[in-house]
Amino acid sequence: MESSKPASAIGRPRAFDADRALDRAVRVFWEKGYEGASMADLTEAMGINRPSLYAAFGNKESLFRKALIRYCEGPASYVTLALEAPTAREAAEKLLAGAVNVLSDPENPCGCLSIQSALVCGDEATPVKQELVTVRCDTLRSIEDRFAKAKEEGEFSADVDTKRLARYLSTVIQGLAVQAASRATGCELKGVAEQAMMAWPG
Repeated sequence: MESSKPASAIGRPRAFDADRALDRAVRVFWEKGYEGASMADLTEAMGINRPSLYAAFGNKESLFRKALIRYCEGPASYVTLALEAPTAREAAEKLLAGAVNVLSDPENPCGCLSIQSALVCGDEATPVKQELVTVRCDTLRSIEDRFAKAKEEGEFSADVDTKRLARYLSTVIQGLAVQAASRATGCELKGVAEQAMMAWPG
């Protein structure tokens, strides 16, 4: 027996590409930061109206969290790949090179989404600010774990503090993002990365 329910009411597909819309939201947050990105900015860039945005992604905070995941799995995925390098030194070189490549790509907004979005956050955006702190701390912990493993395998001498080394590298990478936001060139960023590796133990 055929259903009497109109076809238009059954599983009507969205009239937009959700993945493409999310990519555009990533770019808006990347350019303007969390608080700087207005709902008008987001809906215009994503090509959808507010009801469609809320239906597909939730509120602004929910959209940002989805955009942050997208960013980490996309432009910032170099972090995961770098930490798979066979030695800690190669991992550090790849982390710095990956950061420079993303930050100097003229197709990308200036700076880093996780840094840009955290620079100015009022009280209402405290959960977002904390989320960004968590992301940065997770990245630092991953670098610490990789370097600790390298020390266990004999890559570092006993006197090397791998946690301090990991924090140093993380600080340089975050500094590169700030420099990129201040319009440092790719060549200048690469020079900083090379200088940082001169401090490598041994």
